[in-house]
Amino acid sequence: MNPIISATELAIELSSERPPVLLDVRYQVGGPPGRPAYDTGHIPGAVYVDLDAELAGPPGAGGRHPLPDVAEFGAVMRRAGVRADSRVVTYDGGQGWAAARAWWLLRWAGHPDVRVLDGGLAAWRGELSTDTPTPVTGDFTPEPGALPLLDADGAAALARTGLLLDARAGERYRGEVEPIDKVAGHIPGAASAPTTENVDESGRFLPAGALAARFKALGATDAPEVGVYCGSGVSAAHEVLALEIAGIRAALYAGSWSEWSSDPTRPVAKGAARG
Repeated sequence: MNPIISATELAIELSSERPPVLLDVRYQVGGPPGRPAYDTGHIPGAVYVDLDAELAGPPGAGGRHPLPDVAEFGAVMRRAGVRADSRVVTYDGGQGWAAARAWWLLRWAGHPDVRVLDGGLAAWRGELSTDTPTPVTGDFTPEPGALPLLDADGAAALARTGLLLDARAGERYRGEVEPIDKVAGHIPGAASAPTTENVDESGRFLPAGALAARFKALGATDAPEVGVYCGSGVSAAHEVLALEIAGIRAALYAGSWSEWSSDPTRPVAKGAARG
């Protein structure tokens, strides 16, 4: 199944007899909360989901956006109307990172039919609504493990035995700047693969063939296993999604650099080389 859906396709599905559950996951790192933007206008029928409060656990040793408690995540999805047999579409303001995080969590938790609106709300050409829907409670129960997940030790090992991609901006990978975490640099052995290079100027994903060529050039098709990390496990989910479009299954290191760099005993590499 294609993990993304166009705005045109979504409009058709929303007008069908069995519309998908629609999740609005607008979020910006360091930006204003997404709820006021949702209240101002959202795709009709969409339920707002808060990334910080509902798609992540409390920040701490596990990173800035550790995985949420599985039972609590399941309760959030059921309140949003997610059923085991429902189709689900997630969207955000257009960057795609938050929508991909919701996509990854649902897929990891065992939901088989989840897609991301390509280009996000910016791609939507229909009317917006200010009504807050009250969906019928769903029956989805998470069963984690449907997508591969890495911890810090697994990420370190994969950087040696397979391909570990760093989805952050190149200057953060090289250790030239670090605007968020305390330590600059990258996991030794990881390759730089900025998430921004997965999309075109409108924020839509590149065609599957172009993405496949990009990841092949990075060594993904020859690696026995591929993993991705970023700053806190959000933009890395977008890269996992891009790899999925390209036909490559990849593991997510959810703790990412915010977890890795919090432990002074873990090694840090700097510069353009993988280290």
